[in-house]
Amino acid sequence: METLFIPAKVKSKVNKLRINSISRQLPKKIFITYSIQYKETALEIKKILSKAHKVLEIVQVLGCSKIDFSKNLPEAILYVGSGKFHAVSLAIESGLPVYKLEKDKLIKIFRKDIENFRKKQKVSYLKFLNAEKVGILVSTKPGQQNLKKALNLKIKNKKSYVFLSNNLDINEFENFGLDSWINTACPRLDMCSNQIINLDKIESQFS
Repeated sequence: METLFIPAKVKSKVNKLRINSISRQLPKKIFITYSIQYKETALEIKKILSKAHKVLEIVQVLGCSKIDFSKNLPEAILYVGSGKFHAVSLAIESGLPVYKLEKDKLIKIFRKDIENFRKKQKVSYLKFLNAEKVGILVSTKPGQQNLKKALNLKIKNKKSYVFLSNNLDINEFENFGLDSWINTACPRLDMCSNQIINLDKIESQFS
């Protein structure tokens, strides 16, 4: 069966006056990132901002993607899209100031947003340490599939169960009565629940 990936597009006009106003709040050298729905919007914003800024790169972000900032180091990142998921991830991974532009509103990702996520990670780790039964999350999506690694995990003093799915719905977790979930799929899935811990955070436990 052939799979077709057809991106949806946000139907909105770019407010040039508002973008020019927002421009004054951004440093000179920036990266522009966007989720696929906002590609055309981001490209238009780049044209406007390029008059006063040096746009080093414009990059689409995915749930699993990590951007290499080593070649061209910006002073800040502008994320064009909705929600905080990607914006907070970019702030954590880059260590740079991140601004989110949504519906002509510029919102800065603050240290407290990162600290809140760090607290979630600590809770996830403690839940894993104290868990008697754990689920191992495996995705069938290309680029996220780590079934072999999941099956080879040797978890000491815990009962483990492998869950294989194309779409992982955290709302279904409570149906299985497990104490903790080990994520081998999208590395940003741990942002969605303090029951989830990424495999790379606990791999030393399996030696």
